[in-house]
Amino acid sequence: MDKVLLKCRGISKRFSEVIAITGLDLDLNHGEIVSILGSSGCGKTTLLRLIAGLEKPDEGSIELEHKRLFGKDINVPPNKRGLGMVFQEYALFPHLSVRENILFGISTLSKKDQETKLKKVLDLTRIGKLISRFPSELSGGEQQRVALARTLATEPSLLLM
Repeated sequence: MDKVLLKCRGISKRFSEVIAITGLDLDLNHGEIVSILGSSGCGKTTLLRLIAGLEKPDEGSIELEHKRLFGKDINVPPNKRGLGMVFQEYALFPHLSVRENILFGISTLSKKDQETKLKKVLDLTRIGKLISRFPSELSGGEQQRVALARTLATEPSLLLM
């Protein structure tokens, strides 16, 4: 198996006169945990949003598991990219319980598969006791773990945080 999971080549993004990223090349291998560090406003979140498909690069190409996600004449929508992103703001649905928030992303699976994945991510994130609560009833850390559980339930190839 090829080790490269994500390949970014020549990625550039600007917002009007502000250059967020210019000519970025990045390779991430299967199994790697990578942290991107930098000062506020240096392009960290922009890079994650570009990889996730929430922003469109001005130049360059992005591949995940040798599948072109963005490049000349192609831009795969975010929901078809096979990756997961945990947002800084958590992005939980306030009117849904913890259980419903987690199941939201896997609603097309059979009930049995949903329950199996739900149990797995509840155990992994240690939030089983919160299952009936709503986001407004949770601390910031608990909301973050719910958002992580929801993303992990989809079994993404790449997790962006």
